Amino acid sequence: MRCGRLLLPLPLLLGGCAAGQVKPVTGTAVEAPASWRTAAPLSMVERAWWTGFGDTALTALVDRALANNSDIGIAAGRVREARANLAGARATLFPTLDASLTGARSRSISPFGTAEIQNAAQPQFQAAYEIDLFGRLADQRAAARSAYLASEAARDAVRLAIASATANGYVTLLGLDARLDIARRTLAARETSLRIARSRVSNGYSPKLELQQAQAEYDATAAIVPQIELAVTRTEDGLNLLTGDAPQAIGRGATLATLAKLPLAGGLPSELLRRRPDIAQAERQLAAADSSLAVARKRCLPQIRLSATAGAAFSSLLDDPITLWQLGGSILAPIFQGGRLTAQAEAAAGQRDQAAFAYRKAVLTGFREVEDALAAVGRIDEQVTLAIHQRDTLSEALRLATNRYREGYSPYLEQLDAQRQLLAAELNLAQLRSDGFAARIQLYQALGGGWDAAEGDSAQP
Repeated sequence: MRCGRLLLPLPLLLGGCAAGQVKPVTGTAVEAPASWRTAAPLSMVERAWWTGFGDTALTALVDRALANNSDIGIAAGRVREARANLAGARATLFPTLDASLTGARSRSISPFGTAEIQNAAQPQFQAAYEIDLFGRLADQRAAARSAYLASEAARDAVRLAIASATANGYVTLLGLDARLDIARRTLAARETSLRIARSRVSNGYSPKLELQQAQAEYDATAAIVPQIELAVTRTEDGLNLLTGDAPQAIGRGATLATLAKLPLAGGLPSELLRRRPDIAQAERQLAAADSSLAVARKRCLPQIRLSATAGAAFSSLLDDPITLWQLGGSILAPIFQGGRLTAQAEAAAGQRDQAAFAYRKAVLTGFREVEDALAAVGRIDEQVTLAIHQRDTLSEALRLATNRYREGYSPYLEQLDAQRQLLAAELNLAQLRSDGFAARIQLYQALGGGWDAAEGDSAQP
């Protein structure tokens, strides 16, 4: 075999296209603030933070979601794909070795006009290696490694989102349970009031208007119960989807009143950059885009390949086998591509620009979400304190209105109005308590849920 070669002067090889001049845009760097706007203790988040609620049913639910959730499975499949791509990129740095074996049996006419039957075989080994003179293959490997690390961070971000959504759904379920209990207790009280009103009207002690008012209030309260029950069913179905189960009832452990509060966590803003998997994902995607841009630029540079072939020819017509070998090399350099390589480099630069601004947005979004969560925790806690005071005040007002009505000092409408206000206050308090737990979950998620960039960096260099 013979191999043709193309030898060109080095300056001509290095000047094949203008892709090397393609540069990405430069954006404004994001600086972490010195402290949060909302004062918070400098405590870090534990990795399994949901156990801090002290509810074994919640812990089991989150663990089941992390094990069976479909979105996490999809993210894990992407990690596997990226790992395989990294292995493929690493393989380009090593020589390739191939083996082949050809064989044949033939019958032909010899120069003497006689028939010849030949059994022939030719084993052969081929080796090839590309010299990474300009680092293009190393850049491809670096891009694949950064993409693999980004896929790991993306998987961890999905895991954090699923854990937070499961915990938040469970807390919402406990809040609905509390509201349903309030509605049922109030409905029982309304039923008692309706029975008393019916008795007083039948005995002539009260006008029929009071009976109509009691009946209307009972019906209004009764209508709340199926509304909450429907919300409970939908919330349970949503939790089952997160845990990968068919629709079924969700077991409860603690109640909204006995659920432990997660301690308020904060930390320094600068620490957020390495404790949020989505920010780490954006950073690693930016690194991959940088390496891909370098690869696109270096496609204009020569590629140097070495090759070697060794084998032997065996034939029944030969007394001894004949050894075959070949050593060769080639230099391939682009001269005219019609702007294709430059266009590819421009596209890579555009992808790098997108990754840079995506990273900037991820950082700013992280700062905003922590600030919002810290503010929500503080303000909702204040509302809970005020709502408790309001409920206690309205409960006493209902007691006084009931006594005045029984003694004949006030109409039934006064007691009815006090009942309505107390029901609204109790439902609002249950909702605020549920919102308070949800705000803490949102804060823990915004702080990264105990994730650390160093733990997620598992790819080999």
